[in-house]
Amino acid sequence: MSNIKFRKVLGTWCSLGALVIATLFMGCGTTSPVYQVPDLDAPADEGLRIGDTVRVDFSSGTDRQIFPHEEQIKGDGNITLPLIGSVQAAGRTTGELQTEIQGAYRKYYVAMTVTVKAPERYYSVGGEVKNPKRDVYVGGTTVIKAIQSAGDFTDFAKKTQVVLTRASGKRFIVNCEKALRDPRLDLPVYPGDTIHVPKRFF
Repeated sequence: MSNIKFRKVLGTWCSLGALVIATLFMGCGTTSPVYQVPDLDAPADEGLRIGDTVRVDFSSGTDRQIFPHEEQIKGDGNITLPLIGSVQAAGRTTGELQTEIQGAYRKYYVAMTVTVKAPERYYSVGGEVKNPKRDVYVGGTTVIKAIQSAGDFTDFAKKTQVVLTRASGKRFIVNCEKALRDPRLDLPVYPGDTIHVPKRFF
């Protein structure tokens, strides 16, 4: 093969290689994932808090009866139980605390079963919804879901100006018409939050 032909072939292959690489980069650009901004308004934890009252029920697995223990979580975040002493409660979910207590009692009662109960937390939905209410927070709730659980909007609701007020007092305006099309705009709801749907005037 002459030098001229060799250079033409080499040039063709280089051009094809550059085209493939460019296509790959363009493809990566069009398929890049959408990253949501972290929710900085989320509570540091949604577990038990200092001041919460917890009730611990026991089943020893024997004929011996162990009475329930009810106690307010102290300033150090602990509760104090018979035999096992202090247990860290603040910052834990009821399930995590239950597992911890049950494990600690196993050296005294092999078949011990423990149940931990804590006060329910609530959020409120009011204004132009069909069934304004104070509802139990169960996690995974958003503004749209909360409004739907309250019977949905009335015919007079201003859906573009829904006010979400955090327990801290911080306020957000949610455009629910846009949020229905783009779930990323549907803000999460936390314990103590209040949702108000204003009335629109014609």
